[in-house]
Amino acid sequence: MKKLTKIDQRLDPIDRALIIAIHQNARASIRSLSRQVGLSAPGCSERLKRLEATGVISGFNVELNAQALGYTLQVLVRVKPFTGNFHSVEQLLAEMAECVVCYKITGEDSFVCHLYIDSVSHLDITLQKITPLAETNTSIIKSIHKKLPDF
Repeated sequence: MKKLTKIDQRLDPIDRALIIAIHQNARASIRSLSRQVGLSAPGCSERLKRLEATGVISGFNVELNAQALGYTLQVLVRVKPFTGNFHSVEQLLAEMAECVVCYKITGEDSFVCHLYIDSVSHLDITLQKITPLAETNTSIIKSIHKKLPDF
């Protein structure tokens, strides 16, 4: 059994099965989840509440289909602000509508941003907002592979 938190909280096989089931379908009913993990509905509900209360589960999210929304391209942009522009770049990225996720990182670059864009020209326009303040390195995402949590 793997350690989950610094306070020595551990997940048992039912917790793991419940987390995997929710990861596959966060909208599943308590009844459906309870059947999948072999618990009664009230027992399953209590497990979920405990996992939320302890912070193991921090939320239930909606996953959007970028293409269905008209964004034909997704890109990752590594951003290295020029000297003195760190906070300006950070604010620009936070306000940029195309940026759906932005990580502040260590290393040579300061940020890695995931952008939804509708064309290469849209990408050029978006990058032109950043390049006066920072060096960028852009990669177009060809496909996304998603792995279930490894418990």
